[in-house]
Amino acid sequence: MTAVSPPCTAPSGAGSPSPGRPPLYTPEQKRRRDESRWTLVQGILAPIQFLVFLASLALVLRYLATGEGLAWASASVVLKTLVLYLIMVTGCIWEKVVFGVYLFAPAFYWEDVFSMLVLALHTAYLAAAFNDLLGPQQLMGLALAAYAAYVINAGQFLWKLRAARLQAEQEAAASAVGAA
Repeated sequence: MTAVSPPCTAPSGAGSPSPGRPPLYTPEQKRRRDESRWTLVQGILAPIQFLVFLASLALVLRYLATGEGLAWASASVVLKTLVLYLIMVTGCIWEKVVFGVYLFAPAFYWEDVFSMLVLALHTAYLAAAFNDLLGPQQLMGLALAAYAAYVINAGQFLWKLRAARLQAEQEAAASAVGAA
């Protein structure tokens, strides 16, 4: 739950709904999703997190390339991690409202699993930084690993958002055919 408001599919695969796959949302889940203020919160936090990520990535890469700006790079990774925690907590609330569980709803199980890796890497950065367990170069390497995992996870959620839009289009088309 690190990238966008979480649209969902079954854990067996991603993509648009097909006759062999359940829809992304049941009508009741879709209603709860659309009525929840947490959907808006996720929709606001996701692009903020992405902008913080881009700025932090630039600062980390600048430090690694020039050796300058360690304090800014480090602070930016901490900020990115705090925003990640915020979107994860609000995303868990969103998942509870829509699916009845805080994490690992079958509809987007694999996204949640990968989100745990993203959280673990970001948390490892904080632990290493605040306990002086790694040098600056190694810390920035850990930050880059966390960011690579974040990009993959963000891609998972963008794929699901696309699948949710396809489902809505298919439902609208079927409704229009049924009304004709």
